[in-house]
Amino acid sequence: MPAWSSELRGRSDRDPRVDEVRGWISLVLALALAWAFPTATTAAETPLAFREETPGIATAHVVREEPWSIHVVRVDRSRAGLRFFPSLAFHDRIGLNPLSDQVALFPRSLGTPVAAINGDFYAIENDPLPGDPRGLFIQQGGLVSAPIERDCLWFDDAGTPHIDTVQPQFTVRVGDSEPVAFGLNEDFDGSRPVVLTHAASQAIEWDPPSGWILSRDGSHPWLPLKAGQRLRAVVQGPVQSHRPSLGPDRLILRAGPGWREALRPGALVVLDLQTEPSLGAAVSALGGGPALVRRGRPTGKSAARSFERHPRSAFGWNNSHCFLAVVDGRQAGLSIGMTLAEWSEFLVELGCHEAINLDGGGSTELIAGDRILNSPCYGRERATATGLLVVRLPIQTPPIPAGSTPAPEARRSP
Repeated sequence: MPAWSSELRGRSDRDPRVDEVRGWISLVLALALAWAFPTATTAAETPLAFREETPGIATAHVVREEPWSIHVVRVDRSRAGLRFFPSLAFHDRIGLNPLSDQVALFPRSLGTPVAAINGDFYAIENDPLPGDPRGLFIQQGGLVSAPIERDCLWFDDAGTPHIDTVQPQFTVRVGDSEPVAFGLNEDFDGSRPVVLTHAASQAIEWDPPSGWILSRDGSHPWLPLKAGQRLRAVVQGPVQSHRPSLGPDRLILRAGPGWREALRPGALVVLDLQTEPSLGAAVSALGGGPALVRRGRPTGKSAARSFERHPRSAFGWNNSHCFLAVVDGRQAGLSIGMTLAEWSEFLVELGCHEAINLDGGGSTELIAGDRILNSPCYGRERATATGLLVVRLPIQTPPIPAGSTPAPEARRSP
């Protein structure tokens, strides 16, 4: 006998199947209303309230019941005086340094940092070359780290952001030999040659001397290295010491014993720095990935530990604003972190038409002005390799034309 039979005894004037149908109708209506009118925890009833910190820069703090604690810096793209600068640990040299120190080291001749977020994945403390960015890094047009066939973020001369999956096609040739793929500013493990620039000078300072010093070949284009460039160098001789450090006008080529005969003093070395697609228009660039949002929709891309909840960082933008966003994690009672799918959905909610993932976990950090906005999961700042800084450019004073006299200052009435 159906379970509802005993409840309907004494009501034989009514077909019990009617109540069952009505119950299903009520359930369907309830689900429809829940879908049409979301609860207070959804985006429709929890709009982000931004507070202006300084002209063009606003911040917001979002708290959700999971719990999630999310911090966002919004950058007004219509402000001509704001630019994005990627930073190495010691501004232009590879290493490990907290984000706040990277901000402090930024040269004030280039502008004043007003916000910052942690950057790319990197070689950690116990790796052979700590602070080596895992992916692409370009600073003021100079190439520091090669792409790794993974999504990366780059900016053109107008400050417009782009996301691309870039493949390196870097080759080195000595004399008339065949071109061979090489790595840039990374640990030399013997599998392929590695070229080191001034950016690696501090990281290799205490390494045993190895490699060959390269200098400029006549008047041919020289340093800094630039994506798409073909560069000619000559061998000066073997490295005797890394002190004094590798200067900004030299390179070091590290290669296996089989190269020794060819790398004699005076030998010609040709470096080809092509990429696919071309990065000829890139003024600055930062690795990361994967891309999380394209054309306003989550990409569905995954990476290591995508399905676990962790602290996350991201950079995104739409036609009017750029966003630096972090969600804290690994902190019960404050924030448990997000999966990559959850993070992508939030970035869409934020209004991002495009967005890319950055390093997360203990590296997740967001700064506005002189304040760390979020709560790093180790209870302190982690020493990281790179950051992305929002910089207010210096005000340019027009030069006074030659032969002209500045207008006298207006006199005030007594």
